[in-house]
This record gives sequence, structure tokens and C-alpha cells, in this order.
Amino acid sequence: MIRISTIFIAICMVLVAASLGLVLYAVAGISGTESAIVALTALTFLILYNAVSMRLRDRSDVGGQIADLSRGTADLARQVAEFGRRLAAIEGRIASSNSTNSDRIQSVVGEINELGGLVRQLATTVSAHEDMLAGSAPAPAPVARSEFKSEFKSEPEAPIDLVAPFEEQPAAPPPLPAAPPPALAQPRPAPAVQPPSSSPVQTAGGRNQTQLLATLRNAIDENRIDIFLQPMVTLPQRKVRFYEAVTRLRDERDQLIAAEEFISIAEASGLIGRIDNMVMLRCVQVLRRLMVRNKEVGVFCNVAASTLGNSTTFAQCLDFLEANRALAPSLVLEFKQSTFRNLGPAETENLAALAQRGFRFSIDHVTDLRIEPRELADRGVRFIKVPATLLLDPRQASASDIHPSDLSDLLGRFGIDLIAERIEGERAVVDLLDYDVRFGQGFLFAPPRPLRPEGASATGGASPNQDIQGSNGSASPSQGTQSGTTSATSAAQRITGNAALARRI
Repeated sequence: MIRISTIFIAICMVLVAASLGLVLYAVAGISGTESAIVALTALTFLILYNAVSMRLRDRSDVGGQIADLSRGTADLARQVAEFGRRLAAIEGRIASSNSTNSDRIQSVVGEINELGGLVRQLATTVSAHEDMLAGSAPAPAPVARSEFKSEFKSEPEAPIDLVAPFEEQPAAPPPLPAAPPPALAQPRPAPAVQPPSSSPVQTAGGRNQTQLLATLRNAIDENRIDIFLQPMVTLPQRKVRFYEAVTRLRDERDQLIAAEEFISIAEASGLIGRIDNMVMLRCVQVLRRLMVRNKEVGVFCNVAASTLGNSTTFAQCLDFLEANRALAPSLVLEFKQSTFRNLGPAETENLAALAQRGFRFSIDHVTDLRIEPRELADRGVRFIKVPATLLLDPRQASASDIHPSDLSDLLGRFGIDLIAERIEGERAVVDLLDYDVRFGQGFLFAPPRPLRPEGASATGGASPNQDIQGSNGSASPSQGTQSGTTSATSAAQRITGNAALARRI
């Protein structure tokens, strides 16, 4: 669009040229044709002068703009050069740090591999020594399996001190060697086979089901349900990572009754819900005491299938767990494999309610390796406990869909950790390390042990009842004779420990 100043200049030039022509025609007496020629000549001269002047002015303006642009380009080039220098310095630092970190990682990986090889060699050497000792020792007389269990578990167990970490506790003294048998020992006569009688079914300890049910009711009413802790360790470091709470019942004479003896009776009589509530309370109390020293420790708490399916009992458990929701990452609820395979609509809904509150689940009593890890992970299962004998059984490779050596990797893809339980020998540990099993549990590492009352010292704070016999509750005769004289003292110490535990909630 033509500017107004340009139009004004053109009008002025036309007026000047016309005025010049009129002046020449009127004053000088020049003819009209000559006056017109002179006027056009003047107009042409004015146009040429205006064009030349405008071109010179535009050239000076463009020159100034070009100079400014060149200066800006020079500044931009200097800034780009500075940025390039800084970027090169940063890349050099990153390259040097990456090389340093890679060298450190390689050295750490090499040390870890070397330690792993040393641990494997140590485990192999220990197992070889055990085989040599077993081969050189005289063969013992054959005994019944139940009698072997009673003799094995009749040794007193030291109580667990939750104030000190597990690794700092004093190791148990080695067992004294057994005295050699006499040269002319007579063979032990076999017990006479008694004909079956029509009396009620007898349980361990000489009790029938009626007596055991009465003992169970009294123990629940008098708060004589105890929990023992058995550690679960990492492999091959053998560092304690979790504890499993094992339920024990004390009768009127302070003799222990294992859970296997009264669980079926408790489920049939409807008392299992009250037992699970008491066990959950104790587990939360113990977990709070453990987390004072170690925030990464966890406790496995067993829950029965009937508790999960009973709406009234489960509502009480859910309210209690909701109140202790902050402990959800460290409290693992454990169910049987048969419970997960027979879940009904109510059990599935209750299980989902626990998972929504952040609680994790574990599966034990595994009888086969037909496992669906995706389905279990969706339900909130994060741990699966498989007996070591089942994992190392060569027949499982053909009976299951996956080889046992690949089970740990398969479960790990879905966020589930495999725990090998019931480990009783070093040779089993060596084989399990080849299966990439990360956690182990069993009598090889530590048996279930009772809790030391809070505030009791490591040497003198244990009560007589803490010298327990084992999971089957069998006691020596000396303990039976001394139970009457020490019952008052032991009861006072138990009340003190339970009250201290309750105050921490």
C-alpha cells in the first residue's frame, strides 16, 4: 500500500511543474506547447530527484539493519560456542563417572561371585563331613518315627530375645556326644501289639478328644495360647528376614500341645476364630517389638480357612487389622494351599478386602507344584512355602508343568518369592542354591522358640516354663515334679510379660 507521504510528494511535484509552465506562458510569453514541454521536463527532473533520494535513504537504513544483524549473529555464535564447550565438559564428566561406576560394579560383582563360590564350597565341604561322620558312626537301633520325634524335640529350647537381633544372640552349645553302648547289651524287646479297643481316640499326651476339647476351652479362657517364632533366612547369607508365628497351647500343668493336635478339634468346635484373633494380637505385639530394632523384619501369621469364611469372626479380624494397617507391609497372612484352591464367593470377597488394605499373603502346606502364579499374584500372594523334599524330588519334574529348578524364576516374574521350608541338612541347602531359592526355613537354621518376656535379661530373666520340650509338648519327668513348686513364679512372670506386651499396643 502506497504511503500518504509519497502521494503528497507526487501532488506537490505536479503542482510545481504546472506552476512553472503557467508562469512561463503568462509572464515570459512562451507558447503553450513550449510551456507544457518545460513543465513536463521539470516534473521528470523532480521525479528522478525524489527516486534517487529515496534510494539513498533506504540504502542507509538497510546498511544499519545489516550491521545490527551481523552483530547479533556474532553474539549468537559466541553463545553457541560457550554452550558447546560446557556440553563437552559435561559429557566428559558423565563418561568418566560411568567408567568409574562400571569398574566399581564389576569389582563388586566379582567379589559377590567369589563369595558365592566360597559359600558353595563351604556347604559342600560341610555336607561331605556330615556324610563321613554318618558313615563312621555306629548304626543306631531302629526306633519308631513318633519316638524319634519325641526324643529329638525333648531338648530344651532357648527363648527368643526380641530386644537383641537374631544374629547377636549367643549360639546354642553343641550337644554332648552320646555314651557308647555296652558291649553285651541285650536287644531291646519289641513292644507287644495291643488289639484295638473301643475307647475314644487318644491324642498325644494320653488325652482323648473330649479331654483335649476341655483343655482347649480352658486355655482360651485363661489366655494360655502362646506363639513360638521360627526364623526364615536368606540364602546363602543366612540372614534372618522373617519370622513365622507357630501356635502352642499350654494345659493346666504348663505342658505344651502342638497346633497339629488341636487345630482339627478347634475347627470342628468353632473355637478356631477365637484362637486366630488371639494369635493375630500376639503377632502384632511381637512385630512392634521387632520393628524397634529392625524396620525390615516381617512376621508370618497363620489364618484358618474357617476364619476366612465366617463373617462374624472375619469382621472382628478385619477391624483389628484395619486398626493396625500401618503394619501391613510387615505382617504376612498365611493360608494353606487347599484354602486357595477351594475359595468360595465369601472367602474371595474377604480375601480381596484384606488385599485392598495392603496386607500380603503366603501359601504353605503345598502338596504339589501345579501353581498358577498369575492368578495368585492377582489375589495378593507374595510368598509360597514349598517343602525342600518336594522341590528336590525328581518325580516332580514329570508330575508338574514346570521343572522345580525354574519355579523360583517363574514366581519372581510375578513378584512372588519362593521359600523352601523343612530344611534339615546342608546337602539340601547346596541343591536349593542351584534352584535359585532365596529364602529358607527349617530346623537346620533354628527350631521354633518361645518369646522372652519383655524386660527379662538374657541370662536371668527366663522362667522355668521357657525350657520347653518341642512342638509335641512332651516333658521330662523332672519337669513334671518341679511344675508344682514353680507354678506361682512362672505365672507371675507370664502375666508381667503379657501385660508389657499389651501396653505396647
